[in-house]
Amino acid sequence: MAASVPHSFAAVTRVLAAMATRYGACRDGALAPLFAVALVPVLVSIGAMVDLQAKAVSQTQLDGLADSSALAAAGYTAGSAADAEKVGLNVFQSGLSTLKRVTLSDLSVTVTDSALSRSAVVSYAGESATSLPQIVGVKSLAVRGSSSATLGRAPYIDFYLLLDNTPSMGVGATTADITKMVNNTSDKCAFACHDLSNSKSYYDLAKKLGVTMRIDVLRMATQQLMDTMRTTATVTNQFRVGIYTFGASATAAGLTSVAPLSSDIPSVKSAAGAIDLMTVPNSSYNNDMDTNFTGVLTSLNAAVPNPGDGTSETSRQKVVFFVSDGVADENNATSCSRPLTGTRCQSPINLALCTTLKNRGVKVAVLYTTYLPLPTNSWYNTWIAPFASSISQKMASCASPGLFFEVSPSQGVSDAMTALFRQSINSVRLTN
Repeated sequence: MAASVPHSFAAVTRVLAAMATRYGACRDGALAPLFAVALVPVLVSIGAMVDLQAKAVSQTQLDGLADSSALAAAGYTAGSAADAEKVGLNVFQSGLSTLKRVTLSDLSVTVTDSALSRSAVVSYAGESATSLPQIVGVKSLAVRGSSSATLGRAPYIDFYLLLDNTPSMGVGATTADITKMVNNTSDKCAFACHDLSNSKSYYDLAKKLGVTMRIDVLRMATQQLMDTMRTTATVTNQFRVGIYTFGASATAAGLTSVAPLSSDIPSVKSAAGAIDLMTVPNSSYNNDMDTNFTGVLTSLNAAVPNPGDGTSETSRQKVVFFVSDGVADENNATSCSRPLTGTRCQSPINLALCTTLKNRGVKVAVLYTTYLPLPTNSWYNTWIAPFASSISQKMASCASPGLFFEVSPSQGVSDAMTALFRQSINSVRLTN
């Protein structure tokens, strides 16, 4: 409309000029009243176009003021909600003084606070003055609008990283790594078991060949996550983190603290550098039942206090980050969902373990490092392949809503973790 009005106005002006010229050259007295009658709708049309254009401009400017006012009110954190409302009003009124054609009959800024956010709603209503009220009897055109914005406050969060370092995490991180191990082992084995009884274990071979194992990816991703935590925190001590594994050795397997819960993120990063594959005293120790989801998650549930609402350092939210390839291998003859070998249970995760945490208000973020197929391994083909298609689904069901990520071991696990942090940091945004 803004482009068409000047053009239309010029065209009408030319028509009027031509009519006036013809009228001036004509001596017929009957044309005078006809010209006057014809002129009225033309003038009304001109006035309507001018007024509608002016209203559109005013409406756009008022909407911009409402947006600015809402953002200012929601983003004001130095005082109460009432103080924030005054800030929003001042922003709107300072801009309103430049709009000469506008008169407001209503202007309100309403700010509400919740535990972790401040929201502002700005509403206005008024009139935009018209150009030709005497002719058409319309003195003004209505203008009204609203805008809302929300500031998410930074929650205080304790993160408990449970990292699967059991022997299955010694598999090559990529298909290329798996192939390299298979091609360099007499029994075509893709597992880099850390067997302390063998000075030339497959773990040592993997290191010699330059094979990247799942555990290597996990270690690096955890350290990168510490950097992300440090740079994205918006308030002092916003994040605390503790790191746990399934144990450094199979002879002492169980929930093991690598780094105690701390807000000293650099020290936690340093401790994470020691994360490594669980050692075993020999290749058949404990019948390979070293991935005890039931025991470790039960112990973690006891280690995580009841969560708060995140509004203060003494009322922190609790988030468990469980990073695993999703396959339990444990002594469990009572609640195993798959066929047993004696008392050995190889299965997807038991969802009851996750439900126990979630029912307490603990958020469970699951990072599933995809369990890559091992087609040359008879153990995999017999015991894992039959339920391989359900591993991802079970891990997703373990997670709290919106907190499940699946990444191949060669991808950045820390990138998936960052997605959760972005939901936690302060951000002011328009919501309407």
